[in-house]
Amino acid sequence: MKITILFLSIFFMAGNIHAQQPLFSFGKELNHQEIIPGKKIKGEPVNWFQVNTEDDTWAVKGDELICSGLPIGVVRSEKKYKNFIMHIEWKHMEAGGNSGTFVWSDAEPGDNRLPNGVEVQMLELDWVNQNTRNGEKPPIAYVHGELFGVGGVEVVPDNPRGRRSKSVENRCKGKGEWNTYDVVCVDGTIKLSVNGKFVNGISKSTKKEGYICLEAEGAEIHFRNIRIIELP
Repeated sequence: MKITILFLSIFFMAGNIHAQQPLFSFGKELNHQEIIPGKKIKGEPVNWFQVNTEDDTWAVKGDELICSGLPIGVVRSEKKYKNFIMHIEWKHMEAGGNSGTFVWSDAEPGDNRLPNGVEVQMLELDWVNQNTRNGEKPPIAYVHGELFGVGGVEVVPDNPRGRRSKSVENRCKGKGEWNTYDVVCVDGTIKLSVNGKFVNGISKSTKKEGYICLEAEGAEIHFRNIRIIELP
């Protein structure tokens, strides 16, 4: 009996160790106390864990993280974040491509394979042309960094478009061009800068802490220069 219990303990421990291995490391986490103008900070690598895509959905090639877009799902950060700034650069490779990042997420897939949290939308500009509804195109602001709660998370939009918040200026670039998002998340409030200007935000999020998730949603997208600065 003791031998059986010992064997089972070793088996489950080995399974847990295996389950905790990151899928890949990409990006840097920086200490806000070490940020000094003109000083180069090495930072710590950000580890990303599989949630419900395939391992080959993601590939680190040089300074870029390439996501094939399929199957639909996410990877998550190793740790949970509450107050932080995330710098992330992205470009779609297909017209009408769909992706995004989730903040303050539990990283548990829902019926649509995506988790809860607050989504920071990343859509290629042609998406509105490819997704007409009743003969009408969605608002152009839809593809310029919308913010919205998902999976039961409620937010108050700065610039309401229904329950979502739309950007007040159209600043995203099309396929093959790099876009830069700076996402500031503090105590249930998010402010989004698109290509160098703050244009969107939400407040009073009912969820204020969780994982960061990167999304695969059907189209190839590339990421680079992910930087996370955790705040007090």
